[in-house]
Amino acid sequence: MSFSGEVKEELVKQMASARHCQLAELAVILEYTNAVREKEDGSFALEIQQETPYVARKCFALLKKTLNIETIKEEDAEASNHFHYENTDQLPRILQAVKYVPGEERVVNAMVMKSLCCKRAFLRGAFLSIGSMSNPEKGYHLEFVCENEKQAKQVQDTLAVFDVEAKIVARKRYQVVYLKESEGIVELLNIMGAHISLMNLENLRILKDMRNSINRRVNCEAANITKTVNAATKQIDDILYIRDHYGFSNLSDNLREIAEVRLDYPDATLKELGEYLEPKVGKSGVNHRLRKLSELADRLRT
Repeated sequence: MSFSGEVKEELVKQMASARHCQLAELAVILEYTNAVREKEDGSFALEIQQETPYVARKCFALLKKTLNIETIKEEDAEASNHFHYENTDQLPRILQAVKYVPGEERVVNAMVMKSLCCKRAFLRGAFLSIGSMSNPEKGYHLEFVCENEKQAKQVQDTLAVFDVEAKIVARKRYQVVYLKESEGIVELLNIMGAHISLMNLENLRILKDMRNSINRRVNCEAANITKTVNAATKQIDDILYIRDHYGFSNLSDNLREIAEVRLDYPDATLKELGEYLEPKVGKSGVNHRLRKLSELADRLRT
């Protein structure tokens, strides 16, 4: 199962304790999946058909919990990704409970999501209906694929209530609300009540941070080693050129001594080279002498 599927599986099992929150979640499912169908005779039917069974299962559970409406057998609801209901006696009661208003742009009536807890339920239902999340091992990306701008704005504004900043981008005929920062995604999972998924994501974040830290350290050390080796190679080349074209006897005692030590210890660091001198010299002093030899070699070459 994908990480997105794991989150939805967890959210399906989440049931708000307050009836008004349950109605808010039911409202967003019915609106954002375009579940309310108006038939030719003017009556309505509810129909949800999606690739995964999460939304149908949650819709069944919410109808039973909020309005005590038995729709389909529970074992069927658990397995099916299709939900169909057209009881003419109960449907007006359902639509009235979620404050459904017929219209072209399907958004949730603000009357059913006044309180903060209802907004949490709204986001939970929205993610179940139109949300998805990429594998966090590959990258951080969570999105809501909305049918119109009003839906996208409603999702974005509700996220902003919880200080979660989301952006909107057009994708073909859809408006996509998305998060790309891991902190925002973690906060959203907490808001929706997906605490197990949140902990799994945090564990993955820690592992990724550790791997990145180790990689940075290894790369830094490798770069330093490469830099040290290249510098030592250049120093030895310069010293050999001076020996062959100028002679150590023409060097001052300090420069001759560091030249000989560098040839004797080609892999030594500047600090180690200074330890071999008599008297001992610090890194800056060793570097100064080697730079003098390099400048002399450059003058001899030109």
